[in-house]
Amino acid sequence: MGAEKTSEDRWYVLRDLARPNAKQPAYKQLQAMPEMADSVFIPMIQRVFSEFGKPVVRIVPYMPDLIFVHKSKQELDPIVSKIALLQYRYVRGGKQFEAMSVRDAEFRKFKKAVEQTDKVEYYSYDEVSPQLYGKQIRIIGGPLNGFEGRLMSKRGSKFKRLLIDLRECNLSAAIQVEAEYIQLIK
Repeated sequence: MGAEKTSEDRWYVLRDLARPNAKQPAYKQLQAMPEMADSVFIPMIQRVFSEFGKPVVRIVPYMPDLIFVHKSKQELDPIVSKIALLQYRYVRGGKQFEAMSVRDAEFRKFKKAVEQTDKVEYYSYDEVSPQLYGKQIRIIGGPLNGFEGRLMSKRGSKFKRLLIDLRECNLSAAIQVEAEYIQLIK
């Protein structure tokens, strides 16, 4: 979270103040910009909605106001001022108007893990209590080869999940993994 750095070092965390049912939320406006094509990431989940009495499955943002952008602050400032309901998220307890950001290496690891599977569950970091996670593990083989994190254990669940954290912005992702790929770290 420290000092601001170049786009190669940081992913800035933005928030969208538009209503969740808005036709053109900020993340859609950002994704439509050609210069932002590969620079925007929004954690998405599947949700079931009822339309005209029938269930409809949609992919929607996990948190409607959470957007990650990989640009320098100088490149982002004009974009944030142009989109009326888009703002930086600021660090709580930090310097005044210190924009929240995540280190590039840490975020790329998180993003790669999330994009490897359809079975992702997001949690705020505070939501994941010590009773929910167990040992430190490493994945050996498969699409998540080399990833390290905590093993999440939910009572009654048949599946093993790897918990990957972004502590800087209070977000964790639980990714389903195969039991044969799990190696305990001592």
